[in-house]
Amino acid sequence: MEPRVQKHEEARIAALHELGILDTPPEERFDRLTRLARRLFDVPIALVSLVDSDRQWFKSRAGLEATETPREVSFCSHAIGGSDVMVVTNAAHDERFSHNPLVADPPSIRFYAGAPVKGPDGSSLGTLCIIDHEPRELGPEDAELLRDLAEMVENELRAVQLATLDDLTGLTNRRGFNAIAYHTLALCRRVDQPAALLMFDLDEFKEINDTMGHAEGDRVLKRFADLLLRSFRDSDVVARLGGDEFCVLLSGTNADQAPRALSHLDEDLRRDDRGPKIRYSVGVTDFDAKKHPSAAALLDAADGRMYEDKAEKEKRNTGRA
Repeated sequence: MEPRVQKHEEARIAALHELGILDTPPEERFDRLTRLARRLFDVPIALVSLVDSDRQWFKSRAGLEATETPREVSFCSHAIGGSDVMVVTNAAHDERFSHNPLVADPPSIRFYAGAPVKGPDGSSLGTLCIIDHEPRELGPEDAELLRDLAEMVENELRAVQLATLDDLTGLTNRRGFNAIAYHTLALCRRVDQPAALLMFDLDEFKEINDTMGHAEGDRVLKRFADLLLRSFRDSDVVARLGGDEFCVLLSGTNADQAPRALSHLDEDLRRDDRGPKIRYSVGVTDFDAKKHPSAAALLDAADGRMYEDKAEKEKRNTGRA
């Protein structure tokens, strides 16, 4: 069965096009969410799908090569017609989809669950969906979790308009980090997973600016951003908070596991010879819902630890002098 055209379809399509997001390159902020959905639900495919007038286009896809499919065969076109999660437990036995080429042929969809994703104006623009090759159920708690992830996608769509990326490094900036961290920490709290925050500050960065110029300082910031992305996991949130301050939010990981990631970063820094040596101070803090009711509280705690690390280094250096 082909999906019904939405009641306010013309306005919905206009809202989608006004975002200017169709056919744009992949972005880490969306890819992180599909990777997270794939891991949390243990499914082979997770997608951020946007439904255009004649196609569904995937802003993010984990586990699928195709970048789009015709709208008439898309499951998501059905899902955007409702306000809640649409679940298909076995597409081969569902009259709407049993003859669908996406069911009969690869990717051989059997299970589908899609949570509508609304744009800044409230229009249903697409879904965050998960797909399996085997029939399965989706319980109420999992459906709520999928809705939460869809809300995170909605926040990222709003972020497209709010410019939450740092222009210099391409990382999430402070505003974007606060939005992502809010939902990531709420998600970790709900599924009882640990999280940890690392706060970085570059040592002697002012001297680099003063002696080598701000252009070289900018190159140092970009190098450090690249090395952070290389050293940490794809699902970790890497952000530049401003100036020479960076942070990394680790989900599903506690502070005891941070040294391993830091050892990778240190090794990459030793090998990097593209300019002046980069040194940093770091503070690591485990997320505790009672102590850290907000992302800002967690940032403050990690910031305090970072300044302790910096003060200890200065003390050692003074002793040597």
